Amino acid sequence: MAMKCRASYAGIIILVTASVLAVSMARRVVVGGSEGWHFGFNYTDWAFQNGPFYLNDTLVFEYDPPNSTTFPHSVYLLRNFWSFLRCDLRRAKLVGNVSAGGGSGFEFVLKRWQPYYFACGEHDGIHCKVGLMKFVVMPFPRCHG
Repeated sequence: MAMKCRASYAGIIILVTASVLAVSMARRVVVGGSEGWHFGFNYTDWAFQNGPFYLNDTLVFEYDPPNSTTFPHSVYLLRNFWSFLRCDLRRAKLVGNVSAGGGSGFEFVLKRWQPYYFACGEHDGIHCKVGLMKFVVMPFPRCHG
């Protein structure tokens, strides 16, 4: 019985160590780089140029909170590719409201191996449709070797 416990503990230690290494290798990426999250910047091109993205990478969305001189922005997670193409926000999930991007912004961790479709939902999707405020990310597992 003692041998089985030691083997189990060893397996747990290896699993925890691998998890810590994977998280410690994760990147923190500001969406849009120095441009931040704003109307008229091509985020699809930005995502293509700054990829690939990996599981546990953190996307940081920085944008001005609403005031008298700026347009408000938000961040929605769209349901699928067709919603992304059409900027259809009907069943999208709000992940960053109009005040969330102020200061150091808000963080979104890519936790699952799936496509993530992001868009600004302000003005009934006009920022997404006309202002290029949308992009897709497909995070990959990290390979260690």
